[in-house]
Amino acid sequence: MNPQYTETATEPAKTHGRPQEHGSHPGGSPRGGSRVMLYTVPAIVLAAFAGLIFWRVQSRQRVQAELVPAAQEATVFPVAVAHPRHTDTHQEISLPGNVQAYVETPIYARTNGYLKRWYVDIGGRVQTGQLLATIDTPEVDQQLRQAEAAQLQAQANLDLAKTTADRWQNLLKSDGVSQQEVDQNVAAYKARQADFAAAVANVERLKYLQSFQQVTAPFAGVVTQRNVDIGALIESGNSKQLFQLAQINILRVYVSVPEGYSNDVKIGMTTQVHIAEFPNRVFAGKVAHTAGAIDPTSRTLLTEVQIENSKGDLLPGSYAQVGFHFQEGATPLVVPATAMVFRSAGPQVAVVEGKNTARLRSVRIGRDFGSSLEIISGLDPSDTVILNPPDSLTDGTRVDVQASAAQAAPAASERSSESSDR
Repeated sequence: MNPQYTETATEPAKTHGRPQEHGSHPGGSPRGGSRVMLYTVPAIVLAAFAGLIFWRVQSRQRVQAELVPAAQEATVFPVAVAHPRHTDTHQEISLPGNVQAYVETPIYARTNGYLKRWYVDIGGRVQTGQLLATIDTPEVDQQLRQAEAAQLQAQANLDLAKTTADRWQNLLKSDGVSQQEVDQNVAAYKARQADFAAAVANVERLKYLQSFQQVTAPFAGVVTQRNVDIGALIESGNSKQLFQLAQINILRVYVSVPEGYSNDVKIGMTTQVHIAEFPNRVFAGKVAHTAGAIDPTSRTLLTEVQIENSKGDLLPGSYAQVGFHFQEGATPLVVPATAMVFRSAGPQVAVVEGKNTARLRSVRIGRDFGSSLEIISGLDPSDTVILNPPDSLTDGTRVDVQASAAQAAPAASERSSESSDR
């Protein structure tokens, strides 16, 4: 019997109602696996890239978190500070001065001739009217004799004119002469009177010139110069100085006081005068005069200080240092010169506000004391001033206030005293 082939044996095999594709495996589909790989690989790459980005961001934030405090700490400037202080109520300044004699004058001749003799040399002390020199004046003597003869001649003419005038007036009473002739003789008499008066005046003038043969001291003092010797030709006038005479019982010291102190200088205030030749002595002076005006060239007030010099210890022409003591009411503030900041905005001072913030304040400078400056306006005594501010310091800069040497010294001494007590 021939075997019977069933339909199932001859029909193609089916899988889940669909014909099985050639070359497929019973348990899976090649197209489904490719689709999984298509989405999985990009997802893995994207996740890795996102993780890398997240790691970079976290690393940058961590580095920034570490650097920001370090940068902030680096921008904080360590500074030393000080407080403004008031100047002393007693201000003292020392100014250079020139010592001069109270009166000093050159002596000239008032007549012509030759120096016959001098009696006082340099350094000689003389009294008022004392004879200094005599001058031989032959020309003046001759002129005087001539003038005296002319006076006698004028006297004779005057006597004759008087007699004639009297005679003609007596003749007029008897109508012996005319009135015109009488008037002419009276006028001639008056003219002779004038001639005689002129002759007398000329004689007196020459006698006055002759009196200048004796050169005398106009005041008591010291002869500081003698510029002539015996036989020198002397001419009247100021062409040749004979002597220089100085009165030194009182000396004048002329000082140029700066304009800032001009209102403090008062007539009668006492001063201390120091002379280099006397290092251990202080001479008392008194303000006698001031110029009353500021010199526009030097901006100073010329002041005269007088010193008693009855013993003659001090010499005119010396160099002096004059000390002035001024007592002030409201005294301005003073800061170290190292605290100043000079920029385009003008003079400024850096102060600490709060605990660690620097502020720049514009100030007005008064007097310059060298190591310190007087501040007229712009600061308060309670302000904390920064010493030696750096050039990079600006308004709002953070600072770290350090203990100054002046503050550290008392602290160190206190610690040393505590350790010694222990």
